[in-house]
Order: sequence, then structure tokens, then C-alpha cells
Amino acid sequence: MSKTRTAWITYIVLRLLLFAVPFGVLYMIGLQPWLAAVFAALIGAALSILLLSKQRATASESIYDWRNRTRTADDIVEDEAVDAADSPDGETGRA
Repeated sequence: MSKTRTAWITYIVLRLLLFAVPFGVLYMIGLQPWLAAVFAALIGAALSILLLSKQRATASESIYDWRNRTRTADDIVEDEAVDAADSPDGETGRA
């Protein structure tokens, strides 16, 4: 759990830095804030694709593990009750 939390925090902080640093530089050279934000978002997205593949993979694995965790019978009953309450006709939608 600690490894996943650390991976998520690292990924989020690095993504924010990859946006904030270009934004600050572009804003300081005189670009209008909205234009600096657009360019910083594009630069940050490109850099994160190139530089953060390991952190993104770890975060993705944690989502997969959380989504496919071992479910107890109580979890299944609760999920079905929530699904039944959310559906318009009260049915779970299963055959």
C-alpha cells in the first residue's frame, strides 16, 4: 500500500512540475497567462509521456490491482444492492 501511495504521489508531483515549470518560464518571458497555460499543458503532456513511463506504469498497475482485488461475499452483495438502487427499474440488469 505504501509503495502504491508513494508511486501516485511521485507521479502527481512530477506531472505538476512538468506543467508549472514551463508555465512559469513562458509567463516570465511575457506570454499572456492563458497562452502560457496552453503551451505549458502541451509541453507537460509531451514530457510526461517521454519521461514518466515507469511512474505511469506503477500507477496503472495499482489501479488494476485495486479494481481486481479479492472481493468477499459481503462486497458482492453490497455492489449488487448499489447497482439495483441505481438502475431505473430496480433490476440489476443481469440475466
